[in-house]
Amino acid sequence: MEERIELLVQELLEKNEVLSESKARVWIELLWSDFESSYAKAGYDYKGAEVSEKIIRQWIASYGDRIHEFAGNNPKYVHLLNVEDDTLK
Repeated sequence: MEERIELLVQELLEKNEVLSESKARVWIELLWSDFESSYAKAGYDYKGAEVSEKIIRQWIASYGDRIHEFAGNNPKYVHLLNVEDDTLK
């Protein structure tokens, strides 16, 4: 599992030059847990880490370059991802 997270963190860092490695890790872990909990709440059976990884990879491809902009607009995440706290720019 840790290897999967690390690979996704590196993919996000390649896509987004603003995030530090620690913030990229927080994003990946938040997205992963949000996806799995939402999937479970919807009543779907757990499909494994492969499905979660695939979905997160799609989100990185689609939104990775500007994912840091989301934190300021969503009170659910702003306290975890303070934009001024740990970004490179």
